[in-house]
Amino acid sequence: MFTPRWTRFYEKFRRKYLYKAFVRNDQDIENERRLNDPIHLDRFGYKVYSQHDEDGIICEIFNRIGTTNKTFVEFGVQDGLESNSHYLLFNGWNGLWIEGSKAHFKRLNKIFNRPISENRLAVISGFITAENINDIIGSKIKGPIDLLSIDIDGNDYWVWKAINCISPRVVVIEFNAKFPPPCEWVMKYNPRHIWDGSDKHGASLKSFELLGSELGYRLVGTNTNGTNAFFVKREEARNLFPEPADAENLFHTWGRRFIAGGHPVKEYIGK
Repeated sequence: MFTPRWTRFYEKFRRKYLYKAFVRNDQDIENERRLNDPIHLDRFGYKVYSQHDEDGIICEIFNRIGTTNKTFVEFGVQDGLESNSHYLLFNGWNGLWIEGSKAHFKRLNKIFNRPISENRLAVISGFITAENINDIIGSKIKGPIDLLSIDIDGNDYWVWKAINCISPRVVVIEFNAKFPPPCEWVMKYNPRHIWDGSDKHGASLKSFELLGSELGYRLVGTNTNGTNAFFVKREEARNLFPEPADAENLFHTWGRRFIAGGHPVKEYIGK
């Protein structure tokens, strides 16, 4: 029987892509179990002003550990409209935003003129490196804070490792989901690095887990699309979050599937 060309194309597409997208495997079943388990953060995610479901996860973390001074520091915010601390600002928090783009910084000042004029939000324009991050943050905020959010598409690992002027209780950081656990990979430090649209950025979740442990933090979750990892000070995490607290347990294969394994490949980025 003759099959129209478009039908043959559709059948080929369905077999090659749709089946792969929806076939259930052991990890899919595990992900569903996590969504039904109230100790995992997955089920609490939602978006208000964050890029994905980070707003809900951040709120649930503080529901469990409480807040202290309701102060945040976030860098890599662009114009601030889609950021991990915008919703916190909306709910009465105070903090600091740092943005390297002059255009985004100009727009940010215009959009958030009210909280800036009320001294609830400080904004700084500056290109962040591991060498200058403490001077930049320390010019506005020092000591304990509730939240630090890092997303600079590059030296995230090295900048987090360098920060000592503040002591955040919770850290949200973008990881490179191209490299699933137990793979350890960290981008070579380059203080002049600007993201070029490739998958050469940041570090794998396992590498962040190990760095977090070195700095006194426990990995408590990742969001379902495989973008951000969430860390809590070890002494505050107690028994409030999933065990084992490692990348192997908390990595999302769903997220890796949807982002096609990371940013586009443009060059070899092996160790």
